[in-house]
Parts: sequence; C-alpha cells; structure tokens
Amino acid sequence: MGKFFGTDGVRGVANKELTPLLAFNLAKASAYVLKKDLNKELTVIIGKDTRISCDMLESAMVAGFTSVGVNVKLLGVIPTPAVAYLTRKYEADIGVVISASHNSFEFNGIKIFSSQGTKLSEEIEKQIEDELEFECKLSEIALNERIGRYEILSNAKNDYIDFTISTISLNRKDIKIGLDCANGATSICAKEIFEKLGLNVTVIHNQPNGININDDCGSTHIESLQQLVKEKGLDVGFAFDGDGDRLLAVNSKGELVDGDQIMAICAKNLKEQGALENNTLVVTVMSNLGLSIFAKENGIDVVQTKVGDKYVLEEMLKSNYSFGGEQSGHIIFRQFNTTGDGIITALQLTSIISNTGKSIEELSNVVSIYPQITVNARVSNDKKHEYIEDMEITKAIKELENEFANEGRVLIRPSGTEPLIRVMIEGKDIEYITKRAKKIAELLEKKYA
Repeated sequence: MGKFFGTDGVRGVANKELTPLLAFNLAKASAYVLKKDLNKELTVIIGKDTRISCDMLESAMVAGFTSVGVNVKLLGVIPTPAVAYLTRKYEADIGVVISASHNSFEFNGIKIFSSQGTKLSEEIEKQIEDELEFECKLSEIALNERIGRYEILSNAKNDYIDFTISTISLNRKDIKIGLDCANGATSICAKEIFEKLGLNVTVIHNQPNGININDDCGSTHIESLQQLVKEKGLDVGFAFDGDGDRLLAVNSKGELVDGDQIMAICAKNLKEQGALENNTLVVTVMSNLGLSIFAKENGIDVVQTKVGDKYVLEEMLKSNYSFGGEQSGHIIFRQFNTTGDGIITALQLTSIISNTGKSIEELSNVVSIYPQITVNARVSNDKKHEYIEDMEITKAIKELENEFANEGRVLIRPSGTEPLIRVMIEGKDIEYITKRAKKIAELLEKKYA
C-alpha cells in the first residue's frame, strides 16, 4: 500500500486530506504515467457519487487532465461499476470515479480504472505516486491548441441501464422487492432498472442531498431495509452502498443475507448451469469458514486473496476464473463486469429466485455461517502496520488460534482506507469471541493510538 493509494484508490476527508490540489496533481500524474504506457493521446471519462464535495474534486480533475492535453467526458452521478463498463464501451483510456464508497459524506475518494475497466495495478499506482512526489517531472503542460476539452455525456446512465437489463431473463415477475439506494449513486438508476424489467419495487433512501449518503442507510446500515421488508411483506430486499459496487440482501423475515451467502447461492447456480469457470470460487481471507465448508460439500474449489475486490479480480484474470467476491458484498461476475456491481448482483439473485421458484431463505440455507465478530481498533494512521512486528500481539493471536484449532480463526488487518486495525474472530460462541476480539482491539489501541 502506497502513500496515497489504499486498497481502493486515494481516499480521505474532502478538502483536508483529499484536496482539489491533490486531485489536480493526481489527474496530471495519472495522465503522464498512462500516456507513457499507452503511447497515445488520451481520453478520460469521469463519474461521481452524490457527496457534496464531488463537484469540487471533479472540477479539479478536469483542470488537471485538460492542462496536459487530455480530453475528458463527464458521466455525472453514476455507479462505480457503470464507469468500469462504460470505460470499455466508450473505448476510453482511463476511467475515474470520485467516491468514498461506503464512507460518510465528509470523506471522498478517487478510483482510477484502466482502459479495460480494471483497477490499476500496484505497480502503476506506485509510478503515479512517484510523479506526485516529484512534480518537476510533470513538464508536459499543454499550450495553445493542445489544451484538452471536456464534454458532458448525457446518455451514460441509459447505456448502463440497457446493459444491466441485458444480463438476465426472468420466468416470473411477481417478486416483491425492496431497494435501499443509500442516497448514493444507485439513486439515479436502480428503481428504473427494476421497473423496466416489470418487477414490483419499493425504494427507500433515493433522495440524495449531498450530505446524507450512507447516513443510517445502505449496505452498512440495513436496519431500515429490514424494517421495510417486514412491514411491507416483501420477498427480498437489496441494499447498495454509496457508489453501488457492493450489495447485501435481506430475506422476507428481515434477516441479513451477506456477501458470503450471496456467493454461495450464485456459485451453486453457476455450477449447475455449467458456467463456473474452472469450478472455482475466488474469495478473500475475510470470508466465513462456513463458505469454505459449503464449497467443499458442493465440489467447488476455493481460492483466497488479500482483502479488496481488485485482488479478487486479479486472481480471476490470472487463472481464468469467472466468479468471486467479498463478504462485504463486492461480487464480481466476470462475464458481465470487471468490478463489484451491486445492481448486477441484485439482478442475478432476482433471476435465481425467479427461475428456481425458491425464496431467498431457501437459497441461502445452502451455507451455514459461523458466528463472526469484527471489532475496529482506532489507531494512528501511520502506526497501523506496526502490530505485525509486535511480539505481545502475535502471542495473543497465536494462543487464541491454538485454542480454536479447526473450529475458529483470528484475522487482524489494517484498514486500507481508514485509521483502523480490524480484529475479526470466528468461532461457535458469539459472546466469547466478542469478548476476545474486544480485548485484542483494546491492546492495539493502547499501543498504537
């Protein structure tokens, strides 16, 4: 992980850590590195979510790109996966998303996609960071007729809507669905997509005002969706995050169906359809033990990666796998898109419900999820990697792992986007693992706050 880039782009408090000047220079540095790599004039597309700071950062990036002769096409508010798809469709050289995903409105971020709609490799990110550190290299300022231009693409949303609709077919359409758009990017298109498919949808949190994105709503706060599904007697609820690249579901009883359960449902269906390439599901180290047990029982191989959907995709591309994702709800169907896509995942689940005649409860019963607790230790951002060399922390983890044997596990990792160390423990007794996770988190905070 670099000085600027985390696991999902550059992120920080808008106008404090992620300033217009940084966005301006990031645009120039990205153009410099990628132009050198592609050896051609560049075209960039930029999409954004609904936070108040997006316009400010978008303007800075437009100025940065055009100042070095890059032409820019603005997509407006649109989900992150739409940018990944449209980068390929429009044959752009770079796709940019201005979003802090599931974080609250005061944060913002910048994600950069390659011409193939994939997140940049760590090697390219390092080259961009080097240019940011040594601005004297950024000498290719455009003058006169070489200055870039920008234009607004008014049909971007409709192109993405048409694409998502084309990914499924439905045997029955009497499924009652609830959608929580997190007052984010899916607010502009999710309702329209489901209604165009003839589905009965009830939508909440689709009135963004710049500061209510992810505010007690969406995939990180599903309580209101759970209540909606129960009160309205809906069959299933889908909760997106602020930029629409992740999805969690709720069954008719108001119970959470998380990313691991969603992957189990979809992997089983893909295997039955003969569409699970190399019979393999790609997950991260955060996925529940229950998912591995499900896979073994169903003859599906599992490959684990580091946390981050970019690492899941890298493994999928390297070994020709077609499906994978994260417990948090980043689910990648590689036949459709090159990043987690909440809307496509919701549509695939809807299609499975429609075409099998089974409820989401029945479908999710294929996997038994072990109790899992994650406690965040709030630490200094520049110290969050130091625990790796700490003998006291290492000893506490080892003792607990030995105690669990094969019936639990401990995973500690620094957040890629926030000043946190996440302590995750799985085991049979939720009260006990919660107590132990809190104890380790307290120890981390004491040492590294």
